[in-house]
Amino acid sequence: MKIRSTEDHNVKLHMTAMIDIVFQLLVFFIMTFKIVEMEGDFNVRMPLAAKESTSIEDVLPDLITVRLKVGAEGKIAGIDVDNGVDGDSYFDPDMYSRLTDFVEKTIDTEGDPSEAIETEVEFDIDYDLKYSYTVQAIESVSGKIVDGDVKKLIEKIKFKDNSEQAE
Repeated sequence: MKIRSTEDHNVKLHMTAMIDIVFQLLVFFIMTFKIVEMEGDFNVRMPLAAKESTSIEDVLPDLITVRLKVGAEGKIAGIDVDNGVDGDSYFDPDMYSRLTDFVEKTIDTEGDPSEAIETEVEFDIDYDLKYSYTVQAIESVSGKIVDGDVKKLIEKIKFKDNSEQAE
């Protein structure tokens, strides 16, 4: 025999507490949200419209290859520079300033640096070279100070993959 309940079971949801919790979560997430600036500097230089077709060589940037050679105890032994036309090697104490002069001379032969084709530098660095020498080389190709003003030289820098040297 089944026993039936004569009481009516009404389920009531109390929405006041639920709304309070939702608003508290909303305020929490709004207050803790931090707007972060976009990382990186995106310097995009779009080409001007051309009336005639250009060859791929006119569009590709010039490439200067800089090889940093390691000496004893991880110190720098020399710098080899080659931009496809002429190259040079520096072994003296002022090799970084000579590297800057080489890059400046290369950019000046192209004409106005702001209107010239983008030149990039590719570093080929020996595996055991200390990091501080790499930073000095990057500073040397990036620019120099002339009469208290910074003269920018190279903005695009890349590194050659030397993962096979590490093994």
